[in-house]
Amino acid sequence: MKLIALFFSRFMAVIVLAVAALALFVPASGVWIPLKAVNYLLMVVMFGMGLTMKLNDFKVVFVHPKEMIVGCVAQFTIMPLLAFALGKIFGLEAALLAGVILVGTCPGGTSSNVITYMSKGNVALSVGMTSVNTLLSPVLTPAITYLLLRTSVNVDVWAMCLSILQVVILPIALGFVVNRFAGKFVARAVELLPVISVIAICLIVSTVVSHNAGKIMTTGAIVFVVVILHNLLGYACGFGVGKLFRMDLAKTKALTVEIGMQNSGLATSLAASAFPSLAMATVPGAIFSVWHNISGAVLAGFLQRKK
Repeated sequence: MKLIALFFSRFMAVIVLAVAALALFVPASGVWIPLKAVNYLLMVVMFGMGLTMKLNDFKVVFVHPKEMIVGCVAQFTIMPLLAFALGKIFGLEAALLAGVILVGTCPGGTSSNVITYMSKGNVALSVGMTSVNTLLSPVLTPAITYLLLRTSVNVDVWAMCLSILQVVILPIALGFVVNRFAGKFVARAVELLPVISVIAICLIVSTVVSHNAGKIMTTGAIVFVVVILHNLLGYACGFGVGKLFRMDLAKTKALTVEIGMQNSGLATSLAASAFPSLAMATVPGAIFSVWHNISGAVLAGFLQRKK
């Protein structure tokens, strides 16, 4: 089982890319899964994240308060502002702009912890930032999205807040409680989590890409360019912020990955629920889901050699 889990963790980017390509060119491979299933699949991933969380993960808030504050502020300022600026510079239509900004306002995803580990970064700091930013997301994600989009589209802040609570916070809390009171069982099952998470992520990507295959093919290269630039500039800004605040290399690596990699599955889910009339708003999240796993794997290979 350890070998299988290692295989899924190591080749996650390749697996996700293959699934996305299949869904894009053969939509029937994923269109049988209803779009509503994305929420439940994301809940599985979040429940898995909760199973791995312990009270010790939050001690990093007190051990490294400066890094946590910097990481939180950077996460909810750099990525949203980059998304807004790129959307305006490239003249994205309202639906695509909403989708890109949603990606920017979401917290970091669980993939960032894996990539930080592969990069030989400070995993405890990465887990702490992901946990704290995720817990802040029910308030900050809708609020920042509203501030950036209020003149372009109608933003249902309350619906977004409820969706994050249901899809993210409750599953994480349930996983945390299960781990707290059934730790021995969880310890035996934890080896399966990477496999389950990758399968759930692949199903999310397959569902979203297959249902939006036609839209993705007709949007042209522009949305791909925006998504890729958003991700790469996030990495660059994260590394720059780490150096600006004189963090050591391990912490800088964690910050770089945490800021650049977003919970794009959540962005896709929120786009479908918060902007039901803007079908194209789900496209940026779908593309980001595929791309950031590829770029993250490449970044990890670069950072692990940096000493």
